Amino acid sequence: MELKRVVVTGLGAITPIGNTVQEYWEGLINGKSGAALIKQYDASKFKTQFACEIKDFNVEDYIDRKEARKLDQFSQYAMVSAKEAMADSELMESNPNVDRIGVIWGSGIGGLKTFQDEAQNFFSGDGTPRFNPFFIPKMIADIAAGHISIEYGLRGPNYVTVSACASSTNAIIDAFNLIRLGKADAIVTGGSEAAVNEMGMGGFNALKALSTRNDSPETASRPFDLDRDGFVLGEGGGALILEEYEHAKKRGAKIYAEVLGGGMSGDAYHMTAPHPEGIGARNTMIAALEDAELDPSAIDYVNVHGTSTPLGDIAETKAILQVFGEHAYKLNISSTKSMTGHLLGAAGAIEAIACILAVKNDIVPPTINHFTDDPEIDNKLNFTFNKAQHRTVDVALSNTFGFGGHNTSVIVRKYKG
Repeated sequence: MELKRVVVTGLGAITPIGNTVQEYWEGLINGKSGAALIKQYDASKFKTQFACEIKDFNVEDYIDRKEARKLDQFSQYAMVSAKEAMADSELMESNPNVDRIGVIWGSGIGGLKTFQDEAQNFFSGDGTPRFNPFFIPKMIADIAAGHISIEYGLRGPNYVTVSACASSTNAIIDAFNLIRLGKADAIVTGGSEAAVNEMGMGGFNALKALSTRNDSPETASRPFDLDRDGFVLGEGGGALILEEYEHAKKRGAKIYAEVLGGGMSGDAYHMTAPHPEGIGARNTMIAALEDAELDPSAIDYVNVHGTSTPLGDIAETKAILQVFGEHAYKLNISSTKSMTGHLLGAAGAIEAIACILAVKNDIVPPTINHFTDDPEIDNKLNFTFNKAQHRTVDVALSNTFGFGGHNTSVIVRKYKG
């Protein structure tokens, strides 16, 4: 069976550094930090009092007020990013067969704020169960894909992947595989997350996973820097329209890039920590390269997981050196989480978009907030510190890893017809 080619024909994003794809890309290449003191609630008693929040967002600018009330924030971000991607692709204008268009979404946590609010209301009462009838439909992680499919009448494959911070890359890989196997003509894929709330921040603080640099939020996310002290929590969503090449070509679609392959692996090591030698990270990159039928030397840019944690950044660097050997020193490497923070289940989606736009525009976004080299990290590697770099980017690889040892990589190439 001959596998079909898969291309990207639409993009959508709502991020801490821009509420559209164009704003997001401009924020990336200009090294903009999305971190600031939290505005959604009083964080004064929390160890971490800042995050990368969505800014200047009014859901009623995108979704009817009555309908928006039925959606947790993570679903709102899903709908907004999918709306931009669908409009960008002009897919529905071509009168497609909606039975062959699906939605595969990713979210690591789902409706955390909805759960928090309902629990708080119940336990502050007299024990009488008074729950919002939309409590369960707002909270469950799969509902984002359901809402997108309902909005556009899409009756193809429809589900949500949950693999912590690897969730949306898993969604992209699943969408890619279904299309190249001929099971769908196009799929709306990506991910969204909205965990900047008391339970989200408190839980990650209890794990000692977050930076506590409250005196300088904008410089707190410091991937590969000696003084990194944890990740900065972000929120938002990213959407991609993946489409079978001949289907896209027939309708005259704009094509951003081609998806070549995806890799997945497990660390089988620890609940939250990566394998110290980067074995899982190594294996997923190798799997992606094999799937794409590429030699490591074909890669120009790696958008790393790079969360700014003491252990994670070292392990991923070791994995890159194992996979790429001497070619590692010819790569551009960057962590866009230094700007957006860590969007958890949505991270893979917005970082895949960063790779697609790097390939399209031949610009590598920077890793900002680098001040001091870490002697445990090979700083002969080009981490694209502090300033974007222009170079030919024919092929890019995006890494996304999650608690539980879930590792994913996806590879995109410049579209060449």
